[in-house]
Amino acid sequence: MKSLGNFPDPFIAEIAGQPDALRRAAAAAIRQDAALSEAATVATRRTLLFAGMGSSYDSCYPAVSDLAEAGVPALMLDAAELLHFRLAILGPEDLLVLVSQSGESAETVAVAQALRSRRQPPTIVSITNGLGNALSELADVALDTDAGEETGPSTMTFAASLVLLAALVRSITGVAGASIAGSAELAATSVERLVEQEDLPPRLAAWHGGRATTVILGRGAARAAAEMGALTLKEAVGIGVESLQAAQFRHGPLELAGPDLAAIVIATEPETAELDLGLAADLCRLGAAVLVIGATDAGLSGVETVAIGALDRLLAPAASIVPVQLLAWTLAAAHGRTPGTYVHAKKVTTRE
Repeated sequence: MKSLGNFPDPFIAEIAGQPDALRRAAAAAIRQDAALSEAATVATRRTLLFAGMGSSYDSCYPAVSDLAEAGVPALMLDAAELLHFRLAILGPEDLLVLVSQSGESAETVAVAQALRSRRQPPTIVSITNGLGNALSELADVALDTDAGEETGPSTMTFAASLVLLAALVRSITGVAGASIAGSAELAATSVERLVEQEDLPPRLAAWHGGRATTVILGRGAARAAAEMGALTLKEAVGIGVESLQAAQFRHGPLELAGPDLAAIVIATEPETAELDLGLAADLCRLGAAVLVIGATDAGLSGVETVAIGALDRLLAPAASIVPVQLLAWTLAAAHGRTPGTYVHAKKVTTRE
C-alpha cells in the first residue's frame, strides 16, 4: 500500500483501508457471537429474507448463494420493492436481515418502521457501520460491522458488510462465527497484494482505453462484485456501466460485443468458472477488450487477467471488486473528476 505514496485523495486511501476494515469486521463478528447465534435461531423457522439498497443490497448476494448451497432457502429483495409491493410475505415467524451501511437509508429504515407498526412483526436483524443510527434502534438484533469512517463510494463498508453477513451465514449453517476470522484474513491479504501492485491502476486504464460501453458480468456470489463494481464506476467516474448475470449476457446483450466494448468477467465461482472463461474468450474473439478477475490466471490469449487467489466464496467479492475500484480511481481523474466525490448524489440517500 505504501507504494501508492501518501494517498493523494480519500478514495484511494479508503480502497487501501479495506484490509484493516476486513480484519476489524472479523473481530466485531467474534465479539457479537451471541447476537449472531440469536439471529441464527430465528432463521430456522420460516422465511429468511435479506434486503437493502445500493451497495448494501449487493453485499447480500454471497449470503443468499451460500445458504442455498447449504440447503437453506433464502431470498433477497431491494428494500424499495419490499416496502411498496412485498411486505405481505413477511409474518411473525420470519427473519428479515436489513443491511444499510449508514443505518439511515430511506427505504431500508421505512421497511423497519412499517414492520414495527404491526402487532406481530417479523424478527429484524440490522447490519450497519456503527449502532448509533435509526435502523439499529428499530432492530431486534443490531450488528455492527465496525468498518470505520468512509466518505467516498462504498469500499470499506462493502467489505465489512460481507464479513458480518458471512458470520451470520456460518451461524445459520452451524459453523461458529469465529471461524470467519481466517477467511477474512485471506481476503485482507489478497486485497493488500492487489493495492500494492503499483502498475495495476495504469494497466487497467490502458486495458479499458476509454471504450464507449462497459459491462461487468458475474454469477452467484460474484454478482456482489459485479453489481458493486458497476455502481462504483458510475459513482466515481460518471460513466455508463451495465452489470449483468453472466449467462444473461448471451440472451441479447451479446450484440454489444465489438471494439467499443470493455467487458469485465468475474470468474470466481468454481461451479461456473469454465463457462465464464468461455464467455470471456468469445467476447475477445468478437473484438471486445476483456478483463477476467478470477482465482488464478485465466490463461486466455488476448485477455487481461487479475488473479485474487482462492478465497471463501462469501468474501471473494471483497477482493474481486478491488481491480474495478482501482480502475474507477484512475478513470475519475481522466474524466476530470476528483476521485471519490459526488456530483449529484450523496453518500447517504435519506429520501426516496
